[in-house]
Amino acid sequence: MQDYDGNNVIVCNMENVLSMKVHTGDNIVVAPSQTIDNHEYHMLRSAALRATKHVGIVGECNIQYGLDPDSDRYVAIEINPRLSRSSALASKATGIRLYIA
Repeated sequence: MQDYDGNNVIVCNMENVLSMKVHTGDNIVVAPSQTIDNHEYHMLRSAALRATKHVGIVGECNIQYGLDPDSDRYVAIEINPRLSRSSALASKATGIRLYIA
């Protein structure tokens, strides 16, 4: 989430448990992620903060990454500058309610 002044907060990180299906909605998601280490978490977190600032997103956003488990290589699969179905899960997992005005 980013405000008009460029302040950011990462509300939640989640992970698809199964191999990627046709649509990410066809997968089981856990929060917080279970298989990435602290280095990978902070690498993807930093990338998310840079991406939202670069694109200029104000408000809620979710970014999906593909991470190579054998290296530090990752790709952004999609950046959604909107509320998504994952927002409800993030809210339940963290106890943080997301209010968009």
